[in-house]
Amino acid sequence: MLDHIAIQVSDVAASARFYDQALAPLGGRRTKEFGEFVGFGTTGHTLWLVPATDEGPGRELHLAFQAPDRAAVEAFHAAAVAAGAESLHAPRVFPEYHASYYGAFVRDPDGNNVEAVCHTAQGG
Repeated sequence: MLDHIAIQVSDVAASARFYDQALAPLGGRRTKEFGEFVGFGTTGHTLWLVPATDEGPGRELHLAFQAPDRAAVEAFHAAAVAAGAESLHAPRVFPEYHASYYGAFVRDPDGNNVEAVCHTAQGG
């Protein structure tokens, strides 16, 4: 259902460097630059970073990226932390969501809650 989403960031270049590193383990990469806008995806441009237009603080946004397996969730978390992200939740199973929900959560440079999640059972 979702074709693309654009999030406002305070520093497009800094956020783009963060997402370059954090999304690489999930197969995500910078796919387009259009003026000040930077697009990311595995194919196409699903996530856009755009300059913030308001002076005030932004509201926290939650972004969850699909990971092909648990190793990719772990690699996402490691890459994001290496890129300077605060770890909100290290990779683990979240049985309160469902029995096979394996995720990791970090805070991006603008304070957004960014997750990688795999919905398949270990080894499946």
